[in-house]
Amino acid sequence: MAVSHYTLPSAKLDKPAKLLIVAAPFYREIADDLIAGAKAEIEAAGATYELIEVPGALEVPSAIGIAERMSNFDGYVALGCVIRGETTHYETVCNDSSRGITLLGLQGLCIGNGILTVENEEQAIVRADPQQMNKGGGAAAAALHLIALARKWGGARKGVGFLPEAEELRIAGELKDNPTA
Repeated sequence: MAVSHYTLPSAKLDKPAKLLIVAAPFYREIADDLIAGAKAEIEAAGATYELIEVPGALEVPSAIGIAERMSNFDGYVALGCVIRGETTHYETVCNDSSRGITLLGLQGLCIGNGILTVENEEQAIVRADPQQMNKGGGAAAAALHLIALARKWGGARKGVGFLPEAEELRIAGELKDNPTA
């Protein structure tokens, strides 16, 4: 018996969204397919995007963190491909890029992770191709779903990481009478 995969219907956004696609084009043809899938999904949702490229998958989370602090994106699409080689570098890149994206997501960023981690080039081609598994489109769809959830539950505060102590106290209501603390 074959297992079927369920795909959620497209996210419904209350207003247009702006996404940043962060791509690591180490394997150029694979990255181009991932990007094409992501762009098509974003455009179909009526959203806009900017595209930047970084040297490798390890730099993707850093670029997203920088963009969150310094720009005005509603969500992010992380794209790249890591193919197993002869050394343990594969595990480092897979684990650390995924961990970085997950930590940013747990801080409230709306990120779709489309960094492929595969055994060989053939697996990467099938997963990246918009006419086959379309993992770039899937990552964009995930980011759009997270944006819709964030909007449903209220406005997000900007910033990544810990709040300065004064802001923590202000949120806790302890700075009502001393706004300069």
